[in-house]
Order: sequence, then structure tokens, then C-alpha cells
Amino acid sequence: MPTEAEEDEGLVPNAQVIIHGRNVEVPEHFARRIKSKLARLERLDPSIMRFEVELRHEKNPRQSRVRDRIEITGHRKGAPVRAEAAEDSFYAALESACDKLERSLHKVKARRRIARSGHRTPTSLHEASAAFVDDDVKAIKVDNKDAATRATEADFGEVDTYADLVEDDLPGRIVRRKVHPDDPMTVDDALYQMELVGHDFFLFHNSETDKPCVVYRRRAYDYGLITLGE
Repeated sequence: MPTEAEEDEGLVPNAQVIIHGRNVEVPEHFARRIKSKLARLERLDPSIMRFEVELRHEKNPRQSRVRDRIEITGHRKGAPVRAEAAEDSFYAALESACDKLERSLHKVKARRRIARSGHRTPTSLHEASAAFVDDDVKAIKVDNKDAATRATEADFGEVDTYADLVEDDLPGRIVRRKVHPDDPMTVDDALYQMELVGHDFFLFHNSETDKPCVVYRRRAYDYGLITLGE
């Protein structure tokens, strides 16, 4: 009789899954593990049409060793949902990224419930999500984290020697530039978009004030709003 872990490995999401390793050869059994995790998370938002998963090594600025990073992006109608994590192994990074993605999907689901109920107060997110989180977690729970921390990187084919990381990952450098859309939106819409991408802040064009603003996450499910002055 197959174990629960073996049954999980057989899960396949309905959405397309694209797995890309940057200077990393992804073994087939780990690709199956990724798909099984995404199949469980897919139940929270069946509208996701495509998952893109990127694996790469990155220099740890605080240590001499290299960490393993996984980025997961779920493309759906509207804004995509995204999560990433860096750990000592790809197994642990996958667990962490899936945990983050699960929390983001729960919050998006809660915000939809708030919108349907007619409430406009963002701080009611915790109350709105409390009723269904327990049931969903039983079905979607990303488990085996202890096993992930025990796994080694011997399964992954090492292609690079990290020589290209020395100069590019020095601290204090601008390592990424991004052009952000300027579509006007309300504060509630900006909070919704922030939850989708899993960030702690979101820059947007406030349709009510016609000014650039930033919403950000505070403690205990609260949010903050920064607006430029005259």
C-alpha cells in the first residue's frame, strides 16, 4: 500500500508547469516533487493557468557558502501570484516557497470574500480568513519539512563553479531594475495586488489622489499607506 508521501509524488497539476534551472541541472524526481506541491496549491486557485519555477544558486552575503533559491510564479487571469525562498538546500527552499505561496493564496481568497461582502476595511482580512483556513490547510498542507532539511544536494548536477557570483553579488549594488505599470487603481486594489505577488509593499498610482503611493504590510494584519506630499 503506497504511503501518503508516495501518493503526493503522483499528483500532477492541471496548469502547465515550466521548470528552469539557472546553471543547475534539475533531476526528474525533484521535478515530480515540485509538480506534486503545485498540484496541492492549485486547489486554492484553479484559475492559475501556468506555473514557472526557477532554481538557482546565490551567494549568501553573510556567509561564504552559497544558498539555493527557488522562485515560483503562478500566471492567472489578472495579476500573477509569486513566492520565493532561499535555504541551505533546494528541498528546504521548495518547502518555504510553497508555504509562502499558500499564505498568499489564502489572503487573496480572504480579500475576495471581503469584496463580495461589501466591506472595504483591509484590517478585516484576518477575521475573513479565519473561517476557512483550517479546512484548507488540512487539504493543502505542505509537509515533510523535516525530511527536506535532511536532504542533501548530491541529487543535483552542479554545472557552475560560482565564479560568476563573486563580482555580481557584492553588497550595496543595484542588482535588478524594473519598470512598474502606471495603471490607476484604488488602495484596496493595490492591497489585493500586493497579496498576489507576496511582497511586503506595493507601489501604485492612486486613482483617488492621482499621485504615486505605496501600501505596505505592518504587524498583526494591519497595513500602511505612504503618499507623496506637495
